[in-house]
Amino acid sequence: MLLVSLTPHIMVVSVLFSAFYTTFYLSSGFLIPKPQIPKWWIWSYSLTPASWTMEGLLTSQYGDIDREIQVLLEKITKADFLEEYFGFHFDRLPSVAVFLTVFPLVFGFSLCIFV
Repeated sequence: MLLVSLTPHIMVVSVLFSAFYTTFYLSSGFLIPKPQIPKWWIWSYSLTPASWTMEGLLTSQYGDIDREIQVLLEKITKADFLEEYFGFHFDRLPSVAVFLTVFPLVFGFSLCIFV
């Protein structure tokens, strides 16, 4: 909604949406996990709310489980798998909650200011 309020015409919004959502989904961690994202592109991962949502959901559900699973012929705990493959740490769960609370508030207030 903020992007729509900032643009003057519907055609401009459609072009910006395609560029925005492509970047949004490529850097959200669904296709490329955080440790595999290039270091010069990690800022986009940090600004994407979907990456924080995925980190919060997976970490809150599996981040403290020490049961072993088998991943590619290797036994590893679920918590260690989340840390190694996705880069999710259980101790960052409070900061994830803060970001997921502040992010919509900032965009909501920005929408109110620009409209």
